[in-house]
Amino acid sequence: MAIKTPYEVPAEMRDFAERSVEQARKAFDGFIGAATKAVDSAHGSAETARVSTHDAARKAISYAENNVAAAFDLAQKLVQSKDITEVMTHQSEFMKAQMAALQAQLKEFGAAAQEVATKTAETVAKAAKPK
Repeated sequence: MAIKTPYEVPAEMRDFAERSVEQARKAFDGFIGAATKAVDSAHGSAETARVSTHDAARKAISYAENNVAAAFDLAQKLVQSKDITEVMTHQSEFMKAQMAALQAQLKEFGAAAQEVATKTAETVAKAAKPK
């Protein structure tokens, strides 16, 4: 006698959800492309500030892109899940991976902020020196 799982997601519902996730992913990719172009075309008044702002913006967009891609991957796995056990496993794996990614992103962003602060201090010190 076969044991039935308490809840199975119908194949039609998974197919519909999968198409919806794919459409959302394509829309997000278009948004990221536009955001990247906007950042690339931005100009700053001071070279150090411009480069720092540009790098920070590109880094932030990269983080957002990676995080949303991970969420879409989770959504894809969730809509393909056959039972609640698979859903919980995918959710748990996602949370662990996102916490690790967040730690790495914060560390990288902190190092970049420290570098900007150091460069800014050097620029100010050079400008303050009597000639």
